[in-house]
Amino acid sequence: MAFDEALADRIRDGFQDVDGVTDKRMFGGITFMIHGNMAVGVMGDDLIVRLGAEAGLAALTEPGIRAFDFTGRPMKNWIVVDGDRLDDEGLARWLRAGLDFASSLPPK
Repeated sequence: MAFDEALADRIRDGFQDVDGVTDKRMFGGITFMIHGNMAVGVMGDDLIVRLGAEAGLAALTEPGIRAFDFTGRPMKNWIVVDGDRLDDEGLARWLRAGLDFASSLPPK
C-alpha cells in the first residue's frame, strides 16, 4: 500500500523542532517515533495516531475518526483520522496528541 508522501512531509515539518523523532516504514506506510515510541503514522491518505485509552475512546466520538484496524482486530489506543480532516489546524492537533502520548512513555 502506498502512502501519502506529502502528508509524511507535513508531519516531518510539524516535528522539526522535536528531539528524538525518527521515522520508519511499517504497516504498509510510515510511522514517526519519539525516542523509539510510535506517535503517529501515515497509511494511504490517512493519519494514524497513538493515544492513551481514555483519549482514544473520546476521539472515536468525533466525525472522521475510526479505530485503527489493520489486521482485522482493532489496535487499542490507536485511531485513524480521515485524510480530509487534516487541514493545518487538524494535523497540528493530532500531531500534538500523538507526541504527548509517546513522550509520556519511557525511551526505548
